[in-house]
Amino acid sequence: MKRILIVEDNLELAGELKVLLDRNNYEASYITNFNNIVEQIQNINPDMVLLDINLPGIDGESVLKQYRAVSDTPVIMVTSRNTDMDELLSMSFGADDFIGKPYNPSILLLHIEAVFKRIGTSDNDDIMRYKDIVLEPSRGVITVNGQSVELTKNEMGILSYLFRSQGKIVSRDELMSYLWDSDEFVDDNTLTVNINRVRRKLEECGYNDIIKTKRGQGYILE
Repeated sequence: MKRILIVEDNLELAGELKVLLDRNNYEASYITNFNNIVEQIQNINPDMVLLDINLPGIDGESVLKQYRAVSDTPVIMVTSRNTDMDELLSMSFGADDFIGKPYNPSILLLHIEAVFKRIGTSDNDDIMRYKDIVLEPSRGVITVNGQSVELTKNEMGILSYLFRSQGKIVSRDELMSYLWDSDEFVDDNTLTVNINRVRRKLEECGYNDIIKTKRGQGYILE
């Protein structure tokens, strides 16, 4: 399980972000003391840092610059200061990504996963669970009570995304962007075909109709 450190001076927001990450198969923590931030990050040694720009006594860009002198751990700037200049400075100091507040939680999760994928340490290798369904992306299978069913790449992508968004409606556009992140045109019917295949394979494991269609909204895992 990937460990993510939140450096955010709004502790209420930091707590909410920790809950979001913990629910999506990450191990999250946040700091409450903003002295010697770089030293604290090094001591915690996370797999990723979510770093705000507005911090007490120092700006996040300076923290990033100092941290880059001692570590290449991925850093995503998460901030309300989302001007082009802030993004330019952050990227020039070594940020791996930049996302402005307020953000859509699902979009933030996509940014996090995209960075892990880019550096070759995607959390997709971690086992995910829903009820007694065990999803193993690295093996491309789901297992229920010892019975395993193989999944295609797209079927695995659909279930991985729905597992990460348990209890939330996921739009068709979100799923299509996640599965086919390219400029290439993809027929909308292709997603429907893949969703139906996933449903059939879940039925093989004894789970009927757990992927609910919300008309005009998308899908939800219930």
